[in-house]
Amino acid sequence: MSNRPDAADPVMLEVGRIDRPHGLNGEVVVTLLSTRPERLAPGSRLSTERGPLTVRTSRPHQHRFLVRFDEVPDSDSAEHWRGVVLTAEPIDEPDDGTLWAHQLIGARVIDQHGTDHGVVRSVVDNPASDLLELEDGRLVPAVFVVGHIPGAEIRVEVPVGLLDDSGV
Repeated sequence: MSNRPDAADPVMLEVGRIDRPHGLNGEVVVTLLSTRPERLAPGSRLSTERGPLTVRTSRPHQHRFLVRFDEVPDSDSAEHWRGVVLTAEPIDEPDDGTLWAHQLIGARVIDQHGTDHGVVRSVVDNPASDLLELEDGRLVPAVFVVGHIPGAEIRVEVPVGLLDDSGV
């Protein structure tokens, strides 16, 4: 997610990760990184750096999912996919004010005083709050976002000192 795609390339979202093989029939344990479990519905096509995968079956298992892909016939093949990130194109979302990572990457961060702090390079998952990683490496907790224009500008209200360039 840290690399911005070319304008001609569709934005791909990280939606899951293959953790490890499960059993002997090619099933794998997948951690879903999306809020949309239908990403793992039978027939869904996901992209990876190693090529596309088509979901044959999936079922919940201990806060994760057990998934069979058409392209993974057995446990030996499943081992090859360990650690691979699953990506997909965004699903159109209703405009309910939810901030989506792909809408924030590439946007400029402007604070309550009008100071431009640079461009969002990536969104870092963090238990307390997602963090906007700026191109210079600074991190801004997403809880400080008060407004945004997708892909263009993010308005933040931050405490004094959080974005100081002094390094303190």
